[in-house]
Amino acid sequence: MSMAEKRFQHWYAHSELPPDLREELKSIQHSPQEIEERFHSQLSFGTGGLRGQLGAGTNRLNIYTIRKASLGLAHYLLNQNGSVLNVTVVIAYDCRHRSQQFADEAALTLAKQGITCYVFPSLRTTPELSFAVRKMNASAGIVITASHNPPEYNGFKVYGPDGAQLNVQEADKVIAFVNNIEDELSVPVLSKEEAVAQGLYNTVDASLDDQYVDYVVSLSLRPQTIRQMKDRFRIVYTPLHGTGLVPVLKVLHKAGFTQVETVEEQAHPDPDFSTVSTPNPEEHAAFQLAIDQARANGADMIIGTDPDADRMGIVVQNQSGDYEGLTGNQTGALLLHYILTRKKETGTLTDKHTLCKTIVTSELGRKIAASFGLETIDTLTGFKFIGEKIKQFKEEGERIFVFGYEESYGYLIGDEVRDKDAVQAVLLAAEMGAYYKSKGLTVYEALLDLYETYGYYKEAIQSITLTGQEGLRKIQHVMSHLRAHPLQQIGGQTVNVIEDYLSGIRVETGTGQQQILTLPSSNVLKYFLDDGTWVCIRPSGTEPKLKIYFGVNGTSQQEVARKIDRIKNEVDQLIKALL
Repeated sequence: MSMAEKRFQHWYAHSELPPDLREELKSIQHSPQEIEERFHSQLSFGTGGLRGQLGAGTNRLNIYTIRKASLGLAHYLLNQNGSVLNVTVVIAYDCRHRSQQFADEAALTLAKQGITCYVFPSLRTTPELSFAVRKMNASAGIVITASHNPPEYNGFKVYGPDGAQLNVQEADKVIAFVNNIEDELSVPVLSKEEAVAQGLYNTVDASLDDQYVDYVVSLSLRPQTIRQMKDRFRIVYTPLHGTGLVPVLKVLHKAGFTQVETVEEQAHPDPDFSTVSTPNPEEHAAFQLAIDQARANGADMIIGTDPDADRMGIVVQNQSGDYEGLTGNQTGALLLHYILTRKKETGTLTDKHTLCKTIVTSELGRKIAASFGLETIDTLTGFKFIGEKIKQFKEEGERIFVFGYEESYGYLIGDEVRDKDAVQAVLLAAEMGAYYKSKGLTVYEALLDLYETYGYYKEAIQSITLTGQEGLRKIQHVMSHLRAHPLQQIGGQTVNVIEDYLSGIRVETGTGQQQILTLPSSNVLKYFLDDGTWVCIRPSGTEPKLKIYFGVNGTSQQEVARKIDRIKNEVDQLIKALL
């Protein structure tokens, strides 16, 4: 009997299994393949914490895997602090299936260990959880969310006392404690009545919502421009069925915007995300209802946030008058330039200010920052690495965080939140749009001005979904092959440099000269070509996907479009041959 079959039998024999999980197990008991898929492994922490499909099994998200992760976190916190005295955890949850139940399961597992928990009374955004951890001086935070994943997913993200997701070293410690728990079915929990009576289960005070809104509004750089344009700048906003509606509207209205419409069909929480194929502002199709509404009223900007409101996408009118979605790289470059320009105008920009971006984010941001005399620091993919840099800046005092972003539509302006924050990004994007309109420009024209000034940049990403054990094996094979047989040419160009973040070595291929990379170890390969083109390949940390990123630059839109098509086609053929 395989390990997966043993685990299945153990679960099947559990007398207290909830009816829905028991029915699932009954439905697969004669399917060895399904048993193997659900029980061959444990869910593990990635760039976004614990994330997986809902359902029965050790490789699924359910009350037992939530309890196991929570008990591992409890053991970690008790080990860090020595006792339960002054150990507190703040817990938030989004609109997904079972999110509220999982939040309670986490709290009651922690409470059984004597840890005091504060749970939000209803759904909240991920950035507000980060803000709450800092404001409440909590030992840790948990948010139950799977961000922009499809409806069948949920997740368990852990935050440290600084409000950032746990870094690699601390996450590894939590994982070690989790792995020491042999039987997830026997993890003890306190009843909610007992936890409340003992003061271990509490509700987060409503005043924290107001503190968060006030903080975000305080980040406005041109409040006078908002007052000037409040009746002229028209916004269509969609929360894509998620948590963003309440905080985004509060922030926009408190900042002074009056012409804000919501997409009613997508305004209210819906765990099935019924009007979209995926609730992801990276996908242009998710904006279709918003675009239809904007066309009817002539809106200047369409803004969308994902279910837990940590990612934001914008759609603006292009030169032809059509609504065009901007990429995360484009929006990030625009926000960066807008912020730096305003800070320079007000005399608040110093040479200590530093841009943080990920290694798969456009190089345009670095060029913009350099033009203002600022340095750029690259981090691994995952906003927790940017949060880690902010903490380092604060502790060492040699740098000041000015802006952080990643290609996957995550942005951070103010560092009282230590994760990407779509609510902040909505305010600054709207303000930026109003400012450019006051100058007779559209946001799209402002983007073209950036290209004319700094050169044309274009990026792309290709995601190859490879599910199950076989998919994992294929992903591992691709990465192993590329390391054993280093690429010498891509798209007819010589590979000048290869950065291997697993070995931590940067190699100049022509000379063989090596340098040590300073970033944490990660299963990532990045290639740099003759003309500044780069290609980066990595397994996703949150989904069963192999991700390939491309970045090119040139002197015209036509040139960069040709370059990226050519490079994508060649790499696509290469990867397919390996699969």
